Amino acid sequence: MTTQLRKDRASREAGRPATGQARPVVRKLRCAVYTRKSSEEGLEMEFNSLDAQREACEAYVASQRAEGWLLVPDRYDDGGFSGGTLERPALKRLLADIEAGRIDVVVVYKIDRLSRALMDFSRLVEVFDRHGVTFVSVTQSFNTTTSMGRLTLNVLLSFAQFEREVIGERIRDKVAASRKKGMWMGGWAPLGYEVKERKLVVVKEDAERVRAIFKRFVQLGSATAVAKELVARGERNKYGQLLDKGALYRLLNNRVYIGEAVHKGTSYPGEHVAIIDRGLWDKVHAIMKESPRKRGARNRAQTPALLKGLIFGPTGCAMTPTHTRKAGKLYRYYVSTGVFRGSHPDCPVQRIPAAEIEIAVVEQVRVLLRSPEIIVRTWHVARRSLDGLSEADIRETLERLDPLWDELFPAEQARIVQLLVERVDVGTNGVDIRLRTQGLTSLVADLGGIGPDRKSTGNRKAA
Repeated sequence: MTTQLRKDRASREAGRPATGQARPVVRKLRCAVYTRKSSEEGLEMEFNSLDAQREACEAYVASQRAEGWLLVPDRYDDGGFSGGTLERPALKRLLADIEAGRIDVVVVYKIDRLSRALMDFSRLVEVFDRHGVTFVSVTQSFNTTTSMGRLTLNVLLSFAQFEREVIGERIRDKVAASRKKGMWMGGWAPLGYEVKERKLVVVKEDAERVRAIFKRFVQLGSATAVAKELVARGERNKYGQLLDKGALYRLLNNRVYIGEAVHKGTSYPGEHVAIIDRGLWDKVHAIMKESPRKRGARNRAQTPALLKGLIFGPTGCAMTPTHTRKAGKLYRYYVSTGVFRGSHPDCPVQRIPAAEIEIAVVEQVRVLLRSPEIIVRTWHVARRSLDGLSEADIRETLERLDPLWDELFPAEQARIVQLLVERVDVGTNGVDIRLRTQGLTSLVADLGGIGPDRKSTGNRKAA
């Protein structure tokens, strides 16, 4: 036996590769450590829970150096994020690096650091398998590439999810107990309050706004009318949302304003100071119990709008009737719909007093009805259906409108205006009125008692 053969035999017996043979190649495995903590408490400390998790994982990776494990320099730390969701910034970066093929092994301290939800974890394992990535927990040894490892993983995840649900139940019970004591348990503070040291504190200026809205609703009895006023003034809550009809209803129904704390529909006495007294609250909700349709009908009856649907502003937008009350006095307006909807915020005529424009339109209509041109035009149209109708009949009948107008009920006045007027255009230089000729014919028939069965007798029919 030669000297070289003796050396090779001795090497094999010693477990070393023989001379001239290549050492086995160990594949390098890039390891990423992922850490997570549900709350932010303690994260400001020099050595926190995330550091402890990472230290244990790094020690485990170092122990596997002979297997080719190498730690990647990037840190994947999620501090203050729940394990019940995958919406975590560091986890998203980790998944992106896995998709890019930069990671071979994911190392965590415990599996619930990666996820507490069984379905979420199964999705993560699918991503790992698709890219050939192994998942390792340093405190729970198993291999996700084997069926037994997957079974162990599912059992552990089931307990993790159970623990999460128990924690959720404890938190819900704590919130319920705190609400019963009237404590504020977080969330958006309503208009009129701000949160200081976990308590609701009244903001004086905003509280006055809330009281004014409640009182205004009692005056008008209409959420639609109040919301129109609030939107027209650009009123917003403390978070920048316009106080439209939906926001108004939420405000009027918020029992926080009468000093109560509400949990799942049940009210308890709150620790905070009430903004609205019980009497005003009861008045508001007595009105709200009534049908909105009935309230709307009552408001429309109390506030006649002769030009509703007929009046338009300079931009072509319709103008809608609205009203306010001050010191018990009613003030009516027509407001451009383009202004409070935001489509034409620069409209030169945003609001116009209703009484002024209605009087102006009625007076102009009266003048037009006496004009020879309108009388002749009406006669030409009316005689097609009314045989024997003379121009004098038309003139005499239309002249009766002046003394009759002031004796008519508002509803009848509105009906006549709707019958006669086709459109009213309000401009910066005046008002333009377009009449309905066919409506004039109907009015002549109504006022003069002239019907379509009239025969051509050549005589005028007396009123």
